[in-house]
Amino acid sequence: MQIEKNAVVAIDYTLRDTEGEVLDASPEGQPLQYLHGAGNIIPGLEKALEGKTAGEDLDVNIPPEDAYGERDDRLQQDVPLSMFEGVDNVEAGMRFQAQTQSGTQVVTVAAVSGDSITVDANHPLAGQTLNFKVKVSDVREASDEELEHGHVHD
Repeated sequence: MQIEKNAVVAIDYTLRDTEGEVLDASPEGQPLQYLHGAGNIIPGLEKALEGKTAGEDLDVNIPPEDAYGERDDRLQQDVPLSMFEGVDNVEAGMRFQAQTQSGTQVVTVAAVSGDSITVDANHPLAGQTLNFKVKVSDVREASDEELEHGHVHD
């Protein structure tokens, strides 16, 4: 079966940055499963997998605009340390959920300077070209329940 809209796809993958550093990988023997066409993976990877079949290997280089977008400086802001009440030793790299006008958003602490914290709501991989090595391990039809819910059920 070819990968097409509403197919359940299982892939083994390794994600590297442009310097070749591994950023993420599917655990050995535990492929990532997703519902194709439901927006559950980045658009560039989903597009590259369209039409592939189980057993195929591919290398895909995905530019930022087809992954997590370009970095947006407007998504960085300074907030008072008091916003982190109850958190000891706020450090750069820590991630928190913040309530914004558009709902809950994950932010990363970019810098700590005295009583001011710089938080960044950009995705950590925003602005990066992503290099995937992918093996399609399985393709099957989605169940009615999976289609209704928009994601894979184990």
